[in-house]
Amino acid sequence: MTTDGALARLIRSAADHRPAAAAEVCDLCAAPVSADHSHLYDTGQAEVRCACRPCSVLFAETPRGEGHFRLIPTRRVRLPKVDTAALGVPVGLVFFVPRADGSVTAEGPSPAGAMRWQVEAAAWQRAVAGCPPLAGMTPDVEALLVNTVHGLDHHWIVPVDDCFRMLAVVRREWRGLSGGGRMWPAVERFFEDLTERP
Repeated sequence: MTTDGALARLIRSAADHRPAAAAEVCDLCAAPVSADHSHLYDTGQAEVRCACRPCSVLFAETPRGEGHFRLIPTRRVRLPKVDTAALGVPVGLVFFVPRADGSVTAEGPSPAGAMRWQVEAAAWQRAVAGCPPLAGMTPDVEALLVNTVHGLDHHWIVPVDDCFRMLAVVRREWRGLSGGGRMWPAVERFFEDLTERP
């Protein structure tokens, strides 16, 4: 994933602890956007883009899994425990994104930055069979977000921009090889602040 556009601004803002110098604008039409603006997923560039209300409404009508720009939904659903160890991912802080082509990627933080894995299709199908809400996730724009570090048990369906916000928290707080003493409490606060919404 490239680091241009809305995602890069989000990470830089969280990492720097500085407010943006200029007001944010829609990445499609350059109109000013409100603080609670929508986001679009740019499938061509694999980036998150800021969207004003008219542009977000325009892309809200795009059929699921189609189009160059896809509106990122806002729903969050707390799930029962999902057996992510069976998905072949060796970390406890990770998110899984089903793709429109049927593949599933897993991403998580590391000392060297974000890591990405391909999830075996059969393993993902077993996870879906064990947790049916996973079958209703919108490709590319929703993710299974998991935190089982330090005995925690957080499993959520979230919009992908929540995952990028989590990565921004990690990037801002990470120290040394293991993350340091500030990162894990900050990650725990991030998960505590998640709320369900339709």
